Amino acid sequence: MSAETLFTDVYVWTGSQASPRPTDVLVRAPHIAAIGPQARADASPQARVVAGHGEHLLLPGLINAHFHSPANHLKGAFPSLPLEVFMLFESPADPALRPSPREAYLRTMLGAIEMLRGGTTAVQDDAFLMPGPDPDIVDAVLQAYADSGIRATVALDQPELPETEKLPYLAELAAGGPYEDAVRSPGPVPTEELLVAYERLFARWHGAAGGRLRAAVSISAPQRVSVPYFEALAELSARHDTPLFAHMLETKPQRALSHENAHFRGRSLVRYTADLGLLTKRINVMHAVWVDDDDLDLIAQAGASVLHNPVSNLRLGSGVMPLRRMLAHGIPVGLGVDEGICGDAVDMWSVVRTAGLVHNITDPDPDQWPRAAEVLDCLWRGGATAMGMTGELGTVTVGALADLALLDLRTVAFTPLNDVAGQLVYCENGSSVALTMVHGAVAAERGHLIQIEEEDLLAEARELFAAKQPVLEAAYARSRELVPLYREVVRRAAGTNVGMNRWVG
Repeated sequence: MSAETLFTDVYVWTGSQASPRPTDVLVRAPHIAAIGPQARADASPQARVVAGHGEHLLLPGLINAHFHSPANHLKGAFPSLPLEVFMLFESPADPALRPSPREAYLRTMLGAIEMLRGGTTAVQDDAFLMPGPDPDIVDAVLQAYADSGIRATVALDQPELPETEKLPYLAELAAGGPYEDAVRSPGPVPTEELLVAYERLFARWHGAAGGRLRAAVSISAPQRVSVPYFEALAELSARHDTPLFAHMLETKPQRALSHENAHFRGRSLVRYTADLGLLTKRINVMHAVWVDDDDLDLIAQAGASVLHNPVSNLRLGSGVMPLRRMLAHGIPVGLGVDEGICGDAVDMWSVVRTAGLVHNITDPDPDQWPRAAEVLDCLWRGGATAMGMTGELGTVTVGALADLALLDLRTVAFTPLNDVAGQLVYCENGSSVALTMVHGAVAAERGHLIQIEEEDLLAEARELFAAKQPVLEAAYARSRELVPLYREVVRRAAGTNVGMNRWVG
């Protein structure tokens, strides 16, 4: 396959709108080499030509800035539940659920297939590999991303503290009961083993696949890890200049934790992290629904990014993030799916649309509602910033990495063509994507991946996960025993005055 691709007579996304007339774009893998008349002149005779005929739009590839791949095979399996209850089912630390490497490979590939088909070219995977990050499982996840052709940054999301440290009221509610030992038990993998797993992840995979694959680090959340482990991961993040993933204030119980857990002394998780000296520009603050202006000041001062997951926040009833206030603080905001089971699709177009709509019910002033161009700026510039790849991703400019999506403007979503930005946000569902390119190589075309035998993999996944169902059902039955305890945590938090409200109604 030629290392050069020439897109002819295509409209190009300029950062806020489509170019006024079609032009040519030359890709010399892995970068965009030329845009305009010079592109055709510079192309080699061996370059593949993709003719746009003035009927296609070349976009930056979509960036899924926050994702958890290990639940890809559980789409549609659960009803909507609060996060604290939901997590009993999506990530039980049950040894019977320990995956085989092939299972981990297939479930990762399910997400990669869905993303690439829809024009998503880059993903940040905060992978929780329960009960622990077995080396063969880690390799299977990264190998799936390598084989699919997508760009992926992967971290190991492994809490090490007991449940009673993570949630308010739980220690009191469980005291003397049959589940006290379970909720007071530490995480399944000791800190030292987790750090060894990280050193191996960086040594083996950071910069692999020609630079498409990178390693990041994850504390999961500040209340889920010890300070020494947090500090060790922050040092690893600084050493490799790579993102550090941290869920903060996703739900009201996480806000209530500040007042109920003496360890935090009334400080929010953002303030606690800042006081530790660990809130830096490399941190990706995931969700940030129950933040106040003090939190936003700290995030802005640190230069950290926030990752907005609007579909997940609706699915789990977490609330609506204060997007306008974040943008007013100058905080970079990226967009993410979160999990395939927190929206039941690994689909960035539904995230984009929801981000463009859900904030309209939080303020009666329509001037405060997000505009289509702002949502797209979050998708591309915000996502690239979160990945530490500003100027390399999220832009169709000379010198940028050629992570691109080609959209057919003859589809229903763009007929008639009224406003490209508005139709990208409110109308497109991925069905207009004709071609997806990552790192200068075509990864998907006409709805199918190029670099793998997609149909065979899907057939294998159907058979494997159907056979796994009895084991899953047995694990869910054990998880259901804990539901009343965790629902009481959520109920108490709902009745706690935390000085703000992020629910609608």
